[in-house]
Amino acid sequence: MRAAVVRRAGQPLSIERVPDPAPGPGDVVLKVARCGVCGSDLQRTEAGLGDFAYQPGDIMGHEFSGEVVALGADVSRLRVGDRVAPLPIMGCGNCANCLVGQSLWCANVRMGGKAYAEYTIAGQNECLKLPEGLSWGEGALIEPIAVGLHGASLAAITPRVRVLVLGAGPIALAATYWARRFGAGSVAAVARSNRRRDLALKLGATSFLTTGTDLPERASAELGGPPDVVFEGVGGTGMIEQAANCVGPRGSVIVLGACWTPDPWLPVTALFKEVRVHFSMMYGMRDYELVADVLRSGETSFGAMITDTVSFEQFPAAFEALRASRTQVKLMLDPWQ
Repeated sequence: MRAAVVRRAGQPLSIERVPDPAPGPGDVVLKVARCGVCGSDLQRTEAGLGDFAYQPGDIMGHEFSGEVVALGADVSRLRVGDRVAPLPIMGCGNCANCLVGQSLWCANVRMGGKAYAEYTIAGQNECLKLPEGLSWGEGALIEPIAVGLHGASLAAITPRVRVLVLGAGPIALAATYWARRFGAGSVAAVARSNRRRDLALKLGATSFLTTGTDLPERASAELGGPPDVVFEGVGGTGMIEQAANCVGPRGSVIVLGACWTPDPWLPVTALFKEVRVHFSMMYGMRDYELVADVLRSGETSFGAMITDTVSFEQFPAAFEALRASRTQVKLMLDPWQ
């Protein structure tokens, strides 16, 4: 099969022929239909990340949808032909965490994904069957939208709270949507430019700000008071400190962004305000199910996040262009285009 393979930091992905995947017990083989590019994929193919960097020969891709084409031993929940969106992890299927759809915390969890390829492996217990009418692209959007949902759930948003979202990438946009859906009275989204302003407003933001040294003051003025909850959805150095500077006394900072390098900051600012800082890691199956229900309803503009879908031939150049481009929101690979 063909796959986009990491060869060296600073070099474009290499489209190569690699062995077809073989399913183990409880696994299925998927024909990948769509796979989105995550910002962490870009970060982890850069130099200087040490153990966090992808290694030569690795295949990335964890935001995907596909069709079941082969079954491993002991598979009973899926059939060949099923359309699914999988969690990019695989648990044992029998422990307490797996039984409640939280396989991320399984003691024997295996990392899945590897969907920048024609075929990949997924666990039967981690596959959500796509509702009728949901497109392959929408199926691949479930993963990043579920990240935002999980973070919003951890925030325990109550009606009329004030929310600030740092960032306007897919995960930050998802957090914006869920904050409003959970009852936030006002939600201000923040980005470096106004390019994604309209999309943020469509997804529930009540206002949009650009970054600047006076952001805490401007956010407070826009929201009618300091934010009760700040979502950090960027993942760069200095962002947790910026979130702590913006949030109000006894407020919460929810860290959604992944920062892969050391990030020194001055915690005393958060100490003085008794800020709660909560890191959010991925999602569970229930998050996937709720996202799929919302997408099926057609009530959101999440589909507008897909700004381009490319073939394998176009993919290496399109992937590299994301390092400098600010026009794309969600780039997707169609391995069969």
